[in-house]
Amino acid sequence: MSLFGFFRRKKSANVAKERLRMVLSYERKDLPPNFTDKIQSDLIDLFQKYPQFNLADIEINVKEGNQRDELYISIPFVGRGHN
Repeated sequence: MSLFGFFRRKKSANVAKERLRMVLSYERKDLPPNFTDKIQSDLIDLFQKYPQFNLADIEINVKEGNQRDELYISIPFVGRGHN
């Protein structure tokens, strides 16, 4: 990769995939009860501040496992020309 290639922007589709698919993992023993409920509520409050997000399209799911739970979040941007 050349020095100039380092400063090039990534393709927007790749950047969008990275930003829109967040996975938060945690160890159960280290977090207080109702942590996932609290973080879900906080995330919804955060996204309400920005018109680029349609709250009806945001998906928040918790996958419970033996050693850890995972919080999956899908946050699509509102496309151009949509309000």
